[in-house]
Amino acid sequence: MTTASLFHALRRAALGAALVLSFAAGAAAQGLQEGQHYIRLKNPMPVETGKNVEVIEFFSYGCPHCGELEPILQGWLKNKPADVTFRRIPVIFQPRWENLAKIYYTLDAMGQESKLSPEIFIALHAKGAKLWEEKEFLDWAASKGLDRAKVAEVFNSFAVTGRVNRSKQLAQAYGIQSVPTLVVDGKYQFGSERLPQGHASVPAALDALVQKARAERPKS
Repeated sequence: MTTASLFHALRRAALGAALVLSFAAGAAAQGLQEGQHYIRLKNPMPVETGKNVEVIEFFSYGCPHCGELEPILQGWLKNKPADVTFRRIPVIFQPRWENLAKIYYTLDAMGQESKLSPEIFIALHAKGAKLWEEKEFLDWAASKGLDRAKVAEVFNSFAVTGRVNRSKQLAQAYGIQSVPTLVVDGKYQFGSERLPQGHASVPAALDALVQKARAERPKS
């Protein structure tokens, strides 16, 4: 079995585990305990989604745990409520992750993030691609049918650099110490390690905290 096939098998196994545990995870989410399964931020952060409930994933392509969560999170995104807006913010815990953050914002600016993010995780963690090296990333992007020169222009743009700097500020403001970390509506924060079934419990926990946040919003 190739490394890519192995990674796909692990993804399928993760999704299968999520389905098997969905009922138990859903039941557990209804009993989420503040301070145990999630924390309420002492200083709630303003959301950027207006009337919609905001869900943020603080992550890095370089984080293997983020890669494990990815297929489960993608499943949740396909069925998320219409009044929920999902955002990602890359976190930089080590030098290599800075260019990985630039990759995220480059793909986002080019409208390719949702399509190629899963493949970035595969390239890094299953195929050993050194995508934090600019040349290797540009070669990889070209292999996916993107215009290499355009990708290089966006990757090195002031706009992408500005967004990376902003992501550093937000990670600090939210007090992010590990990834993946999820924040619901600027007030509820948790990671898979807090939940009974780990990654498999994330969708149900998100649903429960979205419902809680929705109920606490001022009635218009």
